[in-house]
Amino acid sequence: MNGEMELKKGELPKPGKAAKHRPRLAMILSILYAGLGQIYNKRYGKGILLVIIETAFLVTFWDYLNIGFWGLVTLGEIPMVDHSIFLLIQGLISLLLVGFALTIYVINIRDAYKEAQEIVEGKRRPTWKEAIKHSWDVGFPYIFLTPGLIMLLFIVVLPIMFMVALAFTNYNLYHSPPRKLLDWVGFENFLNLVKVPIWQDTFFSVLSWTIVWTLVATTLQIALGLFLAVLVNDPRIKFKKLIRTILILPWAVPSFVTILIFAAMFNDEFGAINRDVLGPLGLSFPWMNDPFYTKLALIFIQTWLGFPFVFALFTGVLQSISKDWYEAAEMDGGTRWQKFRYITLPHVLYATAPLLIMQYTGNFNNFNIIYLFNEGGPAVRGQTAGGTDILISWVYKLTFQTNNYNMAAAISLIIGLIVCGFAFFQFRRTRSFKEEGNI
Repeated sequence: MNGEMELKKGELPKPGKAAKHRPRLAMILSILYAGLGQIYNKRYGKGILLVIIETAFLVTFWDYLNIGFWGLVTLGEIPMVDHSIFLLIQGLISLLLVGFALTIYVINIRDAYKEAQEIVEGKRRPTWKEAIKHSWDVGFPYIFLTPGLIMLLFIVVLPIMFMVALAFTNYNLYHSPPRKLLDWVGFENFLNLVKVPIWQDTFFSVLSWTIVWTLVATTLQIALGLFLAVLVNDPRIKFKKLIRTILILPWAVPSFVTILIFAAMFNDEFGAINRDVLGPLGLSFPWMNDPFYTKLALIFIQTWLGFPFVFALFTGVLQSISKDWYEAAEMDGGTRWQKFRYITLPHVLYATAPLLIMQYTGNFNNFNIIYLFNEGGPAVRGQTAGGTDILISWVYKLTFQTNNYNMAAAISLIIGLIVCGFAFFQFRRTRSFKEEGNI
């Protein structure tokens, strides 16, 4: 066996170098310093490389990590010298760097232990060429995914971590670094949303309207899109291409242009709705000054903006439904309603459920229409948000108008949890996300 041992299952190792090799010792050495376990396993090239990597990491980032973690805990100690925001960001970057280093460290420990076990079991050790080829074959996807993952960490994950951290500080107009240092306040911001009267009234008012807005506006645009798609798909309807083109036209116009045009049309003084449509009937509604009428206008506009996409989506699905099913239903005496309920609707919802869920989550954070139409107005006495502000537009005002960054971060965290929870729950219940054999 060329000096190597091959052990059968349950057989004790025979005396020799392989039997004396200790996998736990290799693991402990790798824990003490990356690469030592590989050197113990006589994988000198890999071990030296890991030693160099850990040494370079410690030499390069030791001072940065030291200041970063100190700043993350204290958020600074001397006003006008320390800057809490910079220290917080440096601390979060330090966490990411340590997380990345720990990942490599764990891989190093597992690799040393696994190689030591293979030596004890008498397995043939690969040559340099074989080891490099195996590493390339196994690590190919990870090698090319790593740069994108690093960019994702610093472009997406880091801002999210920063926002979450701000939600637990007192960062506002009166505590703004470097003149004033920040403090960790725990869950105080979240408690203020449900205890302090001005925050409590505003939060529950805005939250309730956000939920109503999301459900009503999205459901109406889906219902209108489905109704028109079924109507146009009827074989008795002629000029289908022309009708479809006309119905999709609102989708072709940029939404911000449409919103601004509607804002002018709903103007209380000179808008076309009051002057030309309702004027001859002796009617005039305060579309911009009464929260109730402003909400009605917003729901109407969102229905107009959203139904073309849903219409186009449902039209494609309806054309893929086999006519044989409808013919079989007619032979069994099925009514139009029964064919729609048991054939059309299940197929449409099955194929489009994920996109429909995205419509709800999109409208939950639909900042454009709320802000462009009336900037979330009209104003409401005793509240920090306007009468038609939803959570995301309220966060915008808290951030850029009143500088309540801590409360804006806390509300943003709540928004994220609501959207993620709703999407996860719905996707789990959606049949289109199940394996074909498990439906």
